Amino acid sequence: QVQLVESGGGLVPPGGSLRLSCVVSGFFIRLYVMKWYRQAPGKQRELVATSSSGDGDTPVYADSVTSRFTISRDNANNTVYLQRTSLKPEDTGVYYCKLVSSRDYWGQGTQVTVSS
Repeated sequence: QVQLVESGGGLVPPGGSLRLSCVVSGFFIRLYVMKWYRQAPGKQRELVATSSSGDGDTPVYADSVTSRFTISRDNANNTVYLQRTSLKPEDTGVYYCKLVSSRDYWGQGTQVTVSS
């Protein structure tokens, strides 16, 4: 059974940092593309970062998060991370990870609130 579990969300002040984790079971993530999305209140879910399969890939980021977000993976532990710095109130939302295969698998999401 495939399962993705995100964690690491919470309340953080503007300018702060937070690292999200996504632990995957049922797949070896080194073989697959992994993505992070976020969904702000009242808005559609948007892609923020992509990590291609294998080692040495070049991550791809949305323009709104380039230089502030970093996606990385620990293939040995089947975990994908999203390190976020210089957080802004508009970064508030639910963050989801996704595994891309013949069908997509999603986690349940983790809430991040950026507020003073």
